[in-house]
Amino acid sequence: MRTTFIAICLLTATGIRCGYAQPAQKPEQKKEDKHMSASDSKNAAYSRTDSARVDMPEGEWKKVLSPEVYYVARQKGTERPWTSKFEKFNEVGTYYCAACGNPLFRSDTKFESGCGWPSFYEPISKTSIIYLKDNSVGMERTEVECGRCKSHLGHVFDDGPPPTGLRYCINGVILDFDKARDAQKSYDAKKGD
Repeated sequence: MRTTFIAICLLTATGIRCGYAQPAQKPEQKKEDKHMSASDSKNAAYSRTDSARVDMPEGEWKKVLSPEVYYVARQKGTERPWTSKFEKFNEVGTYYCAACGNPLFRSDTKFESGCGWPSFYEPISKTSIIYLKDNSVGMERTEVECGRCKSHLGHVFDDGPPPTGLRYCINGVILDFDKARDAQKSYDAKKGD
């Protein structure tokens, strides 16, 4: 055990980091706050109603986003597969960009793809998503970014279900979720009967 501890310290001291490394939680932070959204921070760009493009310097993004969100959104990182709270999530509502609040996907377009990340077959609107060529890992892919703040979301593939045949493979850490109010009211009314 001591050898492992020393090896970790040496790797840390030399600055070597795993691509999937997650920054340590602050002691006062609750576990459920691990993926704290930008809406919970001092991010002035976060709005679920403003559709104006966000053009913020990288230094500002680093100040207002959690390390996990910043790594994916601004450094085009990838969270580890099967670690997202949204992977097996089935609530009814809307998924938003955790960096700026832009509406991205409706829950009724989410499906179980088995790929390890939340998957959707269609964005909320044509302007919700920006498409870019990505040849970064020796294969041709299409990267998807938020249409409002240009944060990296994930990739889109052509192996999804009907009606679109597309699979938007999205990092869950870059998603915020808002439960549908009408669905919640209906559920609460039935629960009261």
